[in-house]
Amino acid sequence: MQNVSAVKNALNKVGYLPSDEIATVVFLAEKLNKPLLTEGPAGVGKTELAKAWSKVTGRRLIRLQCYEGLDESKALYEWEYAKQMLYTQLLRDKLSEILQSATTLSAAADQLAQQESAFFSERFLLARPLLQAVTSDQPVVLLIDEIDRADAEFEAFLLEILSDFQVSVPELGTIKAKHIPSVILTSNNTRDLSEALKRRALYLFMDYPTHERELQIVKNAVPELNARTAQQAVEMVQNLRTMDLKKQPSISETIDWAKALVMLNASQLDRTVLETTLTVLLKHESDVQKARQMLNRGDERDYPTNRRKN
Repeated sequence: MQNVSAVKNALNKVGYLPSDEIATVVFLAEKLNKPLLTEGPAGVGKTELAKAWSKVTGRRLIRLQCYEGLDESKALYEWEYAKQMLYTQLLRDKLSEILQSATTLSAAADQLAQQESAFFSERFLLARPLLQAVTSDQPVVLLIDEIDRADAEFEAFLLEILSDFQVSVPELGTIKAKHIPSVILTSNNTRDLSEALKRRALYLFMDYPTHERELQIVKNAVPELNARTAQQAVEMVQNLRTMDLKKQPSISETIDWAKALVMLNASQLDRTVLETTLTVLLKHESDVQKARQMLNRGDERDYPTNRRKN
């Protein structure tokens, strides 16, 4: 990509509608070979950005989903011990020949140690997402999703990879990346990330979209929805986000709601449609009750279907 406009146009073509800021930071991350850390509320398009960039660049997407308790063995590599044991049984006769000349236990142990490379080699190495990204023969997009859900210890472990794009396997040594992957980390801000991690990445905060951008997203994702209903739906979602809710509706939920309205053949948002489909947008009963109270008040500022028709 030669410039920011090219990045923006390319993302548009694969169905992702970026703001100027998003396109600029993605362009810089690619040119500077820096990881991109995206923070913001759940459901604003952070993960989708990585998927879209994978499509734009034609690179395979490798995803590491983070969670509490994630450790190196699940993120980097594991040894396939069952396969090693089977290999040992198949080569039992050969091992007997090797150990035949040993006269003491110490000598036998020394001879076995000389054969360790046969049992700790890449044929028994089960590569997890991080090692897959480092050893890939082709450039890839590495998505480290919801890094804030992982422990601080795992975050510290990532620093070597994000700094030097290499990993250390004690039995094999240091493995350097054949191609530097495009790394996108996402965080929902459930905890503060370390300054060391932030220093190694370009930073992008992704908030809920403006009315105009969200309307554009809905029209792009659900073109079957008529323009008037799309306008009303986005107005309703934007109003809901101004309320004190346990969980505000995300962009993905706005799109789901728009699809539901198409399925229901809703030509406009009347009271019945709103009340019967609120749970597509809101996932907590307390939030649903607050929204219904808003509808019952019939406040013109909050209830888009009460607005006077032009």
